[in-house]
Amino acid sequence: MTRTALVTGGNRGIGLEACRQLAGAGMNVVLAARDPERGEQAAQELRDEGLDVAYERLDVADSLSVEECARRLADAGTEVDALVNNAGVYPTEGVFSVSEEAFEMALEVNTLGPFRTCRAFVPMMLQRGYGRVVNVSSGGGSFGEGLGPAAYAVSKVALNALTVKVSQAVRGDVKVNAMCPGWVRTDIGGSGAPRSTEEAADTLVWLATLSEDGPNGGFFRDREPIPW
Repeated sequence: MTRTALVTGGNRGIGLEACRQLAGAGMNVVLAARDPERGEQAAQELRDEGLDVAYERLDVADSLSVEECARRLADAGTEVDALVNNAGVYPTEGVFSVSEEAFEMALEVNTLGPFRTCRAFVPMMLQRGYGRVVNVSSGGGSFGEGLGPAAYAVSKVALNALTVKVSQAVRGDVKVNAMCPGWVRTDIGGSGAPRSTEEAADTLVWLATLSEDGPNGGFFRDREPIPW
């Protein structure tokens, strides 16, 4: 059977490449983004490459938007088999200079966003007995590797904790993991970053398509475990 993947923040960077690779692997892909014009343009770009990609509006910082997206997909008979929580923000200010608004937005998007989408889609995975969740985190949220900028690091540490808690709550062939794409040439990473989006998306796609004996509740880079 053909599985369906939903990728948040799918209109650019790692998310767009993840949509490309997942569709290239034979999945139906729902490219989710908050901006309809940019989202549809990105989906059309991939369809022009012969890939099965549809656009859905989804703002992970808005609970109602998440709920409405889940409802539209359910009404259309679309079952989300793989959820990729890729949407993110990257405030870089120091701990004493970052504004409360920037800190709150990091938590809204990077932590509560994945919580909202997991709450919307994982229960149906459990009912069907199959699902894959990939939380795009960062080594900047790892105590073992050294924390990054304040608000970003806190939001990703919390995302890692959320990954563990959701992985403990699932059963059957449902797997929940986090991954670090590394420093990637995107709008956030900049043109001087050493890694391509193709390299970054490899581990993401691997986790989204794990076999039944694959890991659950882990944190990975380049398909290898990294410290929390």
